[in-house]
Amino acid sequence: MDYSFYLVIFLPVLVFSIWAQFRVQSTFQKYNKITNTRGLTGYDAARLILDRNGLYGVQIEHISGSLTDHYDPKTNVIRLSDSVYSTNSIASVGVAAHEAGHAVQYAEGYGPIKLRASIVGVTQFASQWSIYILLLGLLISNGLVASIGFWLYAVIAFFQLVTLPVEFNASNRAMHALEESGSLAGNEISGARSVLSAAAMTYVAALLSALVQLLRLWIIISGNNSRRRRN
Repeated sequence: MDYSFYLVIFLPVLVFSIWAQFRVQSTFQKYNKITNTRGLTGYDAARLILDRNGLYGVQIEHISGSLTDHYDPKTNVIRLSDSVYSTNSIASVGVAAHEAGHAVQYAEGYGPIKLRASIVGVTQFASQWSIYILLLGLLISNGLVASIGFWLYAVIAFFQLVTLPVEFNASNRAMHALEESGSLAGNEISGARSVLSAAAMTYVAALLSALVQLLRLWIIISGNNSRRRRN
């Protein structure tokens, strides 16, 4: 393996990932301290968007933790964290609106989210077993087994790729709904957009990290195949 080449690629991605995590935390904390003019809580914002789209059957629940917010399509429930559910900050409204955006995506049959949902099962399997299958292939010098492990990991990278349009689209839906409904004032819209933009960077970082890991595995397999041919 050409370690210098790998480090040239790996280090910038590592720095970007750390920066993305720091930015999302700091941006959320900044705007979570600023109350929105209308006094809307995260629950209020999510409910407003759901009802405007006729999704009266989607429930909103409280969940413990910080930034653990998510939409569960299996139960048709939006779960909002401690810092979002009953908080009337700019950040909480932005995050809650984003999760409502995911519910709208499912209701409308948005293509990328349907694709992502269809590969969740194989992605979970790949996350658990790809590296072990690849290592087994390397240990027994079986190129086919190693290749299976590699392509399973490629599924993880593909899942991260599909996630990007899903997350960006949910944020765009959220911002459009907040602006159209007048839920946030002009300067508050900018704050909510900053929170969602920061969150989006973490998904970009996840994709880049997956691609770098995929490159690393390809280099390892290629090097192993070259040594096997020489021997």
